[in-house]
Parts: sequence; structure tokens; C-alpha cells
Amino acid sequence: MRGKTRDNTRRAKKKVSFLTTEGITYVDWKNEKLLKKFMSERAKIRARRVTGNSAQQQKLVADAIKLAREMALVPYANRVTTQRQNKERDGRGRAAGPVPRPSSPPPVGSADDGEPDMDGSDMDGDGAEAGDLLVSEEERA
Repeated sequence: MRGKTRDNTRRAKKKVSFLTTEGITYVDWKNEKLLKKFMSERAKIRARRVTGNSAQQQKLVADAIKLAREMALVPYANRVTTQRQNKERDGRGRAAGPVPRPSSPPPVGSADDGEPDMDGSDMDGDGAEAGDLLVSEEERA
């Protein structure tokens, strides 16, 4: 195997945690302003590599956020609306506009073959079940 080149071994500067710089040792679940610093705009908990927290600090923050969510101080999820652009993507994806609906009702007799449905009910709407005796129109009146 080849060794890595010198360009690939360069690492980014490690981010320092906000908790460390401010000297905060306890993360209070009621401190909504502090908790929002560790949450994304969609209310997800930010990763350690993003915030710079140690494992212990990340556990404190995550537990405080989860408790604050349960107490309804911070949301579980936050919906972010963005403006969609009308760009064609090489003809792939959904077509523009809603799916067209048929303008006329289905033809009569095409789906109704006189057989009862799977549940045994007759879909004519006259209230007669499949097991009922056949009664002529004169006897019904």
C-alpha cells in the first residue's frame, strides 16, 4: 500500500467547545438559549465534531435537550420552509403540476358485473346484501 501524501495528512483546527470557553460545568435543561446553540435549525442535536464538545459535555447537552423537549421548552422537530425553484432536472422527477383527474365518471357497467364484493356486500347502494332473498320491485312497494 502507498503511504499518504503530506497534503492529505493536514487536519483542520480542532473546534473549542462553547461550554469550555464560558466555563459552564452544568447544562440546565431550562436554559433554552444555551440549548439552542447545540441544536440545528431543524431542532436536531448537533454532533460533537460540529460543536467541539467532549464526550462528557455532549452527553450533558443531549440529556438536557431531551428533557427540555419532554417539558415542551424546545421542539422535537422544526419545519423549515424553503422556496422551491422551477428547474427541470434533465426530464427526471415529477412532472409540473398535479396529477390530472378524469373529467367524466367511469363508464356504467364496466366495474359492476353483478357479483358481490369480497366482503359480501353489494355496492349498488340499494341496501340489499348478497345473502338477502331476491324480491321483485312490486313486492317491495
